Amino acid sequence: MPHVMDTIYAKARQARKRIVLPEADDVRTVAAAQKIVKQGLAEVVLIGSEEKIIAACEGAGADVSGCRVVDPATSPLLREYAAKFYELRKHKGINEEQALATVSDPLYFGCMMVRAGEADGQVSGATHSTADTVRPALQILKTAPDCKLVSSFFVMIVPDCDYGEDGVLIYADCGLVINPNAEELAEIAIQSAMTMKNLLGFEPRVAMLCFSTKGSASDPIADKVIEATKIAQQRRPDLLIDGELQADAALVDWIGQKKAPGSSVAGRANVLIFPDLNAGNICYKLTERLAKAEAYGPVLQGLSKPVNDLSRGCDVEDIVNVAAITAVQAIG
Repeated sequence: MPHVMDTIYAKARQARKRIVLPEADDVRTVAAAQKIVKQGLAEVVLIGSEEKIIAACEGAGADVSGCRVVDPATSPLLREYAAKFYELRKHKGINEEQALATVSDPLYFGCMMVRAGEADGQVSGATHSTADTVRPALQILKTAPDCKLVSSFFVMIVPDCDYGEDGVLIYADCGLVINPNAEELAEIAIQSAMTMKNLLGFEPRVAMLCFSTKGSASDPIADKVIEATKIAQQRRPDLLIDGELQADAALVDWIGQKKAPGSSVAGRANVLIFPDLNAGNICYKLTERLAKAEAYGPVLQGLSKPVNDLSRGCDVEDIVNVAAITAVQAIG
């Protein structure tokens, strides 16, 4: 089976989407921009002052002549975007002067470009926090019409593993929603199923994970997972979603048959939904370290147009990979 990222790269090259990198004064960003363009993964828009971008390029030894460079301070779009942002946020008490100052921020300007159709997605977080990345996306792009919240997922690639899709799984939510209620957990499950299908191209088999399998224990946490499973099944009867399942019952065929006989998911899950961020974050890090897995994420899902977050410890290749994922998400 080809590596998952090879498949994503191929889809990105075919899509030819336009991706905004608003941290263009960072040496990793400009080096990644050069690679993205050279590999044909996307067109790139760099946002920032030309002077700072030139300095970053000199520091990285990068050539971004193939990218579009936009400086919010001198862009003819600034006033137009400020007026639109004011209309979006005036109910929150923002005035026109504050709107202009806010949209001058590259992360906000980039999201306004995505909203206006000048770009298809945005990637940031190399020098900003997750909150700084997500906030403008929520304020400007908002959730997709069929989504009620924004969540996150990791693509996990486990070497020498037969579980999931030959070691390829989606874990959610491991990076954003701290303690989802049953309705939110159901939403995360549905979003993750569609991500597995649209991003990776596999038919999703979604396991709602818990320390209990099919009523083997009684606890409010298990009750939440059971309720979330029912909600997700009712909302999307076309998807294979089952729970509550312990991790071994979700992944190991003979255990799944024993603990959850007749389940369409048990023993063959490829999407693992954790009951809260505590469990999800711990599990993805353990999988990454103990199983020597590749972990791609957290990638955001549920936005009307894709915006993705990077770790501030990311390297150039991380930015390239997340840009490719964002381009594929933008296909819709």
